[in-house]
Amino acid sequence: MREKVLLITGGAGFIGSALVRHLIRNTSYRVVNVDKLTYAGNLESVEPVAENPGYAFERVDICDFQRIQRVFDEYEPQGVLHLAAESHVDRSIDGPGEFVQTNVVGTCVLLEVATRYWMAQGEGSGFRFLHVSTDEVFGSLGESGLFSEESSYRPRSPYSASKASADHMVRAWHETYGLPVVITNTCNNYGPYQYPEKLIPLAILNALEGRPIPVYGDGRNVRDWIFVDDHVRGLITAWERGAVGESYNIGARSERRNIEVVRTLCAVLDELLPDAVVKEHADLIEFVVDRPGHDWRYAIDPAKMETELGWRPAESFESGIRKTVSWYIGNREWCDRVLTGRYNRERLGLWEAS
Repeated sequence: MREKVLLITGGAGFIGSALVRHLIRNTSYRVVNVDKLTYAGNLESVEPVAENPGYAFERVDICDFQRIQRVFDEYEPQGVLHLAAESHVDRSIDGPGEFVQTNVVGTCVLLEVATRYWMAQGEGSGFRFLHVSTDEVFGSLGESGLFSEESSYRPRSPYSASKASADHMVRAWHETYGLPVVITNTCNNYGPYQYPEKLIPLAILNALEGRPIPVYGDGRNVRDWIFVDDHVRGLITAWERGAVGESYNIGARSERRNIEVVRTLCAVLDELLPDAVVKEHADLIEFVVDRPGHDWRYAIDPAKMETELGWRPAESFESGIRKTVSWYIGNREWCDRVLTGRYNRERLGLWEAS
């Protein structure tokens, strides 16, 4: 029997690289990592498994039909786990065009190529297309309630609108062409190797440098959090066992106000770095002007994943934060290389030491 090959788009990003590392270390799948290597994509995130014979990397833009077609023809994947996306809300407000191009046009290209490939393989091939999305497509919650798989779509930022558009296209390809798809929507991920523009790594790195830790508004906005390794296990579960045409919410039931998140990681820093110049890292918290259209609250109901697929998170928020803070303390050099773009430029022969 031919080894199963999974094509991971965005496999040099935060969640994608965690998925690649998990698949190579814990499964028998062969993995093809397709990534354009934008600012947030970093091959150092997959370096721990890069020499494994079951791993291959292709630097390809998912919007490039011909090159995506070539990847399918060469590797003959049994599945696609589509994570490639522009994902930072603030950047989408400043420059929405890139989000439409990657998240909407890129998804359309992948669907076209995947559908042609699947039809040529035959319906009994077992091929599946997993589309990874976000809870932000559902809009904003009030003080109570949870997003379910039946929640209406009400995106409120260019980022979430582009992801909602992609979700709708994936469903349309299933209904129109029969492409076997599964969709997942998740909440805020955190953990090692996250690009330091997001709240948790930004707060940790600023605290380590003794710089102010910016918190939007009054810090009372609520997000639901999941440790990235729990999420990737959920993705594999959904790809393997999810019902075709269905969507699944992957969450860890860990709602926290933003200010609570920051204070928690500050307390962990106080404990792990008792000799730091800053004795109480929470003193660095600084409230800043809120961003436009800042959604009040997200909270996701993972009951369908739990009851139908038997998946549950392994980490609590507290244990996950401790692992995350410890990783960033021990990997300051990685953060510096990512923020400067040095690692990818070295790999491409473009870096010149100043």
